[in-house]
Amino acid sequence: MTQILLDITSKLNTLGHTVTCAESCTSGLLAAELTRLQGSSNWFNMGYITYSNQAKQQLLNVNDTTLRHYGAVSEECVREMALGALIDAKANYALSVSGIAGPTGGSAEKPVGTVWFGLATKQRIWAKHHQFNGNRDMIRAQAVEYALRFLRQYLYR
Repeated sequence: MTQILLDITSKLNTLGHTVTCAESCTSGLLAAELTRLQGSSNWFNMGYITYSNQAKQQLLNVNDTTLRHYGAVSEECVREMALGALIDAKANYALSVSGIAGPTGGSAEKPVGTVWFGLATKQRIWAKHHQFNGNRDMIRAQAVEYALRFLRQYLYR
């Protein structure tokens, strides 16, 4: 994962851009990874850990209707999370993550390991999901790596 982070850091420094993140199931692990390298304060100012629906609404302006209709683990929610973080942090890019890391909490529709990711810029918001396998720690670690790859893919397109 170090090479992914080095690629991201290099591109953000070259562009003079910043990134923020809004996390639910990863509970700050993404922010910790983004700030692992020296000099990260040049492109990372703040992150949001919004584990509860209330926090998503209060800190990121996720709509109550979105949460009631689609749930926190949904395309609609991660789009709103990313947009809310982008606006509040005044960043160039915002990553969002919401999922079910388990071992409980899954359903037939959204089994344990289901994770949605959002990426917002001032021009557009993308969302995608992935189904991970393993225990709670493994799912969360895989989600962090996936989010970083998502950002790198956008930065180097």
